Amino acid sequence: MEGLRDLYQEVILDHNKKPRNYHKLEKANCVAEGRNPLCGDHYTIYLLVENDIVKEIAFEGSGCAISKASASMMSTELKGRTVEEVNRIFEIFHKVVTGEANVMTYLEDLGKLAAFAGVAEFPVRVKCATLAWHAMHSALQGGEKPVSTELE
Repeated sequence: MEGLRDLYQEVILDHNKKPRNYHKLEKANCVAEGRNPLCGDHYTIYLLVENDIVKEIAFEGSGCAISKASASMMSTELKGRTVEEVNRIFEIFHKVVTGEANVMTYLEDLGKLAAFAGVAEFPVRVKCATLAWHAMHSALQGGEKPVSTELE
């Protein structure tokens, strides 16, 4: 299990150093902002959804290593999926990182996103790992106000 944890940490570090899909998506038809005012994380998520499929997904912004890696990995894992699949993965990811569900139950669904299962051991980091996800979910719902991980 220790080797698996090390591998997951490598994946997170790699996505933090070299984030994928890190750019403004000009042709996006779903956009939302996410903010974590306590630590300063701030991301804008862009999606191009056509025929109920996420054709493109990208993000811009800044934050800690966990929040940036989470946004990057989210963007690679959700591209090409149906909105229904995206919503299902959002729910599973949230349950796993909050400790509500065992990651072993959902390994097949999560793929590399399982790297974030360890976040459940650090409750203060859950907000970092889920910020981009909440913004993405808001974008799909047509959210116009920025989402926040804190009550403001």
